[in-house]
Amino acid sequence: MKFQPGDIVLLLHSNEEGEVVEILNDKMILVDVEGVRFPVYTDQVDFPYFKRFSEKKIVAPKKEKIYIDNLKKEKDAEKNRIHSGMWLSFLPVFDKDIFDDDVVEKFKIFLLNESNEPLNFNYQIKFKGQPDFHLNNTVLPFTNFYLHDIPFEEMNDSPKFEFDFSLFYPNKNKADHYETSFKLKAKQLFQKIEEMRLKNEPTFSVLLFENYPNKLEEVIPDYQNTYGQLYDLSAIRQKLEPARSVVDLHIEKLMDNWKGLSNFDILTIQLKNFEKYYNLAVAHHQPNLIIIHGIGTGKLRNEIHEILKTKKEVRTFANQYHHDFGFGATEIFFQY
Repeated sequence: MKFQPGDIVLLLHSNEEGEVVEILNDKMILVDVEGVRFPVYTDQVDFPYFKRFSEKKIVAPKKEKIYIDNLKKEKDAEKNRIHSGMWLSFLPVFDKDIFDDDVVEKFKIFLLNESNEPLNFNYQIKFKGQPDFHLNNTVLPFTNFYLHDIPFEEMNDSPKFEFDFSLFYPNKNKADHYETSFKLKAKQLFQKIEEMRLKNEPTFSVLLFENYPNKLEEVIPDYQNTYGQLYDLSAIRQKLEPARSVVDLHIEKLMDNWKGLSNFDILTIQLKNFEKYYNLAVAHHQPNLIIIHGIGTGKLRNEIHEILKTKKEVRTFANQYHHDFGFGATEIFFQY
C-alpha cells in the first residue's frame, strides 16, 4: 500500500489536503479533511509535496488600501450543491479470506446531510429489538458524519436504525423534532452489496427524509363555540394535505421513472409513502384506511404489518379477502 495512516495526502479533484485515517482495502482509504471523514480511491489522491514545491508564493503588497467595493465575494461552495435530504450511508470494509476472495469484514455507518441546514440528532441502533449503540450530536450542512462501525456478522440480526432530528437553529415554522427509522434485513443487505460491485460504487445509501417537516398548525381554542368543541379542529385539518381512504403502494402508482430502481429502493419508497398517508389518516381522524400492497412475495405486506404492531392509534388491522383487491390489501381500523 502506497499510503499509511497518518500520511498527509492531496485530493486531486478538489486540491484539498487531508490525513489518512484508515486503510479500508487495497483500493480505498478513509481520509479526514478538517474534521470530515469520507472514503476515497487511492488513485484519486497523491502526496502533496510536489504541489507545495511548485506552487508560487503570493506576497501581498504593503500598505495596500482595500475598499469595501473591491472586496472579493466569498465563494459559496454550497450554492451549487444539490439538496437531496438526509441519508444513512453504509461503507463496507473488505478483507481477504483463506481463498484470497474479497469478503466484507465490517460496515462503517455515516449520516449524510445533503441539505443547507445543520440538524441535531439523537441516534440509536437496535439488534433484534434490543438497544445497542446510542449517540447525540449535530450534523452540519453538506457533510458526512461518521457514526460507528458494525461487524458484518451483526448485520444479520435485523438492525434497526432510529433517529430523532431537531433544528440546530430554532424556527417557529418548522417541527420541533422529526422521528424516523430504517430496518435492514439480511436479504436486502446482500442485494445492495451485489449492486455496489456491479456499479463499482464504494457505498450504498438510504434516504431518511427529503425535507425537514413544517410544524403542524397549533390547536387554537374556539371560545365562541360554547356548547360545541373547545377547539376548531376542522379549520386546522383544512390546512393539511387531504387524507386518502385507499392508498395504492404499487411503485408504478407512486412514480413514473421507477424501472431502474432496485427492489430495495422500491421497498424504501413504498414504506415512506405508507408512513406519509398513515400519518395523514391519523391527523384527519379517519376511522379506517386501506393500504394496497399487492400479493407478490409478501415482503411489503409483512413490513407494513410489523410497523402497525407498534402504532398506538391502531385498534386492529386485517388482511382479509376484499372484492376489489383480493388478498392484496390490508385494512387498518383506528382508535382515538
